[in-house]
Amino acid sequence: MKRIIGGFKRIIGGFAASALAFASGAWADTQGVSDTEIVIGAVNDLSGIFAAVGVPATKGANLYFDKVNAEGGVHGRTIRYVVEDNGYQMPRAMQGYNKLLNRDKVFAMLQSLGTPMNVAGFKLLDPKGIPNVAPLSAARQMLQEPMDNKFTSFSTYYDQARVGVKYLAEKDGGTKVCSMYLPTDFGKEILEGTIAGAEEAGIEFVAETTHKPDETDFVGSLSKLKEEGCDIVTIALGVRQAITVVGTAKKMGLDDMDFLGTSASFLTVVAAVPGGVTDGFYAAASWQDLWARADEPAPKAFIEEYKAAYGEDPVGFSMLGYSAADMMVRALEAAGPDLTQESFIAAMESLDYTDDLVGNHLDYSAEDHQGANTVYIAVVEDGGWKKIHEE
Repeated sequence: MKRIIGGFKRIIGGFAASALAFASGAWADTQGVSDTEIVIGAVNDLSGIFAAVGVPATKGANLYFDKVNAEGGVHGRTIRYVVEDNGYQMPRAMQGYNKLLNRDKVFAMLQSLGTPMNVAGFKLLDPKGIPNVAPLSAARQMLQEPMDNKFTSFSTYYDQARVGVKYLAEKDGGTKVCSMYLPTDFGKEILEGTIAGAEEAGIEFVAETTHKPDETDFVGSLSKLKEEGCDIVTIALGVRQAITVVGTAKKMGLDDMDFLGTSASFLTVVAAVPGGVTDGFYAAASWQDLWARADEPAPKAFIEEYKAAYGEDPVGFSMLGYSAADMMVRALEAAGPDLTQESFIAAMESLDYTDDLVGNHLDYSAEDHQGANTVYIAVVEDGGWKKIHEE
């Protein structure tokens, strides 16, 4: 009888120990989380038409994560940031997602680039509940249903194009609007925002041209837009393509056209093209230019830290990468040591802070997974971006 009672006590004790272990280590069964490490992934463009975005953004994120890891990590766990290059090509993107999810077993995604790539990736992320944070895409689809595991940082391409077109119509009196875009989800959203902006401004949308990612000759397209009498032209193209379009238009004497990009064109490299090629080019984004605020405390400190680490000047998307990593760490800290997808999502929904580095306020809730919606409009002057409007 004593043996039976003793055995029963051992069983009960075992259940109690198991329950205690479960309660204090719910993270144990959470993908990408161990007692010493958190694995964060990204499918970014490190070699394609948006490498000028992806490379500096990745460097900025790594700079922040390295600093956090050197100080002991988050709740005793270091962060391992695994980035796969998609080259802005769908097959490579899907290979990257599969590797990160099935081999690296990532806990969350941070800064994955490309609207079509993110949308395709959701089919793999959503069934596992993997959080997708601060994607390098401002498409409205970044918050498509199910929305609970998706968090964006800034205003959408749609709103950027809409606000930008209205502003330029009021500023320069343009009456005819056109668009040059990649026929992808990215380009189509900017087209839709362009049309909406024209409607709100009471002016006419008259023409569009579509382009391939590797296209380099835009003379024919610009000639068509000239014939249509376009005053305002929105651009949803690759980085080099945007520069080429603006430079070609100047060579063709199309001085009456205003060219407007979105956050995808709001790059330091676009403004800094030698010879003033891009002077007069507009961009609508949801953060403020780094170098225009280089004397402010937060941008100044970041510039110094980045140069010390990499031996080169940072650019705008270096800043965004650093800022995104900072947001990720804030949420990981708020989630506590028992890190699960549920605790992380709740932590993201609790964030409410001013990011002095990017010059915007970000806040989230259970009903709102978009951090900010402000649109800043800037123009290239003397090799740099100058803020001229915000809404």
